[in-house]
This record gives sequence, C-alpha cells and structure tokens, in this order.
Amino acid sequence: QVQLVESGGGLVQAGGSLRLSCAASGRTLSSYAMGWFRQAPGKEREFVAAITWSGHISSYADSVKDRFTISRDNAENSVYLQMNSLKPEDTAVYSCAAHSNPYALSKTPYEYDYWGQGTQVTVSS
Repeated sequence: QVQLVESGGGLVQAGGSLRLSCAASGRTLSSYAMGWFRQAPGKEREFVAAITWSGHISSYADSVKDRFTISRDNAENSVYLQMNSLKPEDTAVYSCAAHSNPYALSKTPYEYDYWGQGTQVTVSS
C-alpha cells in the first residue's frame, strides 16, 4: 500500500506560481511512475503530467506544456508539480497518483493504483 498526501495548493492571481508536493508513505516511490491529475467542478478528471520512476522522462497535457514542470526526489519519496504562469482555467483540485508500471506515462486515471486526496488550486483573474 502507498499513501499519498498532496500539499501546496492555495489561492493565487493569474500569472502567479505554485509548487505542489506529493509525499508518499508505506512504500518507496521509486517503484512507481507518478502522475498529476486535476478535476474542476462539473468536469471529468483530467491528466496534467506524468513522470517515470527515474525522473528522466515526463509527459504533459498540451494545456500545461511549457508552464508546468513535474519532478521527483526518490530519496525524499516525493513528487512535485511546479506551476508557472497560472491561468483561471487551471483552477481545480489537483491529485497525485502512483502507477505500478515504473515506466508508464499513462494519461488514463483508472490505470493508476494509488491516489492522494487532492489539494485545491484557485487562480483568480
């Protein structure tokens, strides 16, 4: 079992930045690929970014490419999402997830095995 806890969300003005963290316990994250997803009110959960176990390969949704950066520190058992140039449409609950295939860069939520509770990000215009 892997327990995931997100932090770092909050209220920010458009154009601002936030850094989300996802801390794991229970098992080492180096066995998993990791993803970030988001869900806005009334919308389906949406892929944001994913990273392989080593951190060498990552993938992004077109809507966040060149603005968001996913990274990980396996020694700290944590994954991060640096979000720059935030827009009001980035407002959502952001959740991290662990995929049992350490090389996966899946954009499909149901393929992930463990999920955190999420952290709210609100971007004001």
